Order: sequence, then structure tokens, then C-alpha cells
Amino acid sequence: MDEYKQRVRQFFSRFFRTDGLDDADDVFAGGYVNSLFAMQLIAWLEKEFSIAIEDDDLQLSNFSTIDSIAQMLDRKLGATASA
Repeated sequence: MDEYKQRVRQFFSRFFRTDGLDDADDVFAGGYVNSLFAMQLIAWLEKEFSIAIEDDDLQLSNFSTIDSIAQMLDRKLGATASA
């Protein structure tokens, strides 16, 4: 899961400074991410990790922190590997 966190952090760093951002910090509440950027993030996640973000995945809790994004990726990629 650390690899997922690192890749997400690298993506974020293209748009804003991440040196003060902890993996558990809420990126929406902290003002790092808005709704337009969230759509960019979803598109990037789908392309970068070859996954489909389904309607059921579109919950703020899946995207609010680097930790939660990595956990969602772990669930989705784990399900893909076992399918």
C-alpha cells in the first residue's frame, strides 16, 4: 500500500505542495482538492492503476485522504487479482 500512497502523493505534488500533507490529512477539508480536481483524480486513478471507479466507489470517504485512496486501491486491485 505504500507504493499506492507514494504514487498518489506524486500526482498531488504536480498541483500543490505536499510537504506538509500527512497521509491521514483530509485533502478536501484542507482546501487541497475541490470537485473539479476530484474528477481529475478519479480519471488519473482509473488510467494509472487500470481500474474502474464504480458508482459505489464514489464516496467522499474513499478520496478524502491519501490513506483512504490507498485503501480503496488495495481493495480494488486485490479484487482484480483474485478475479
